[in-house]
Amino acid sequence: MSGWLVLSLAMAATCGVVLTIVLLNHRRVGEDDDPSQTPDVLEYMTMMIGVVYAIVLGLAIAGVWEARGAAEDAVRTEAQALHEVSVRAQVYPEPVRQRIRQDIDAYVGHVVTVEWPSMAEHDGLTERGAALLARVRRDVSGHTPSTEIENQTYQPMVDQLAAADDARSAREESSGATMPGVVWFGLIAGGLAAVGMIFTLQIRRSGRELLMAGLFSALIAFLLFLIWHFDAPLGRGAIDSAGPFLSLFPHAAGEG
Repeated sequence: MSGWLVLSLAMAATCGVVLTIVLLNHRRVGEDDDPSQTPDVLEYMTMMIGVVYAIVLGLAIAGVWEARGAAEDAVRTEAQALHEVSVRAQVYPEPVRQRIRQDIDAYVGHVVTVEWPSMAEHDGLTERGAALLARVRRDVSGHTPSTEIENQTYQPMVDQLAAADDARSAREESSGATMPGVVWFGLIAGGLAAVGMIFTLQIRRSGRELLMAGLFSALIAFLLFLIWHFDAPLGRGAIDSAGPFLSLFPHAAGEG
């Protein structure tokens, strides 16, 4: 049984139980009952709907913001690890050093000019990028250290490349949407319910009331857009998130 079907049945069952209780209670009420003597719960229900929806919105914004922070950390880790490999290659012989740095520049250029637009279009990473990173790993692991300082540098370079590969995998996971569809259903349905409750309060057409209703609706729309924008941490506004690569490899935009 799919999750959407379970959700639909649960909501229908809940509404059915509540309506059944209300109808049964209404039949038990006598004709001499005066509803004006009972507390008006409409404003209380409106307030509770607003409070619950505000909590849900806050949790959703916190979730996508945390995911965006984790994605930016992964990008920073990948760029810094490759920069460390490029710097540590200084102790290697000239041909090996040049090959390592050229392959790193080729990989970074491909990431910035090809993979980032690909992530923005939700197509994920490219096989070419994986091949370029594998070439860098072969450059480092294929050289046999011949001096003491090369021996001391070899393992840290291998570790940095492993960290870059792991960060690349994390970057791939962050290129898509992080919010499940059922959460979006709840956010949109809750927003419609919160705005719809305005009309249950018999809002008048005075300028002040119309202004407040418009601002309230605009605020909900803005918050939903904010969640949507941050939902794909590296999928929307992707070029801005490539900052660590561009700062550590300024010439990367011309490679690829």
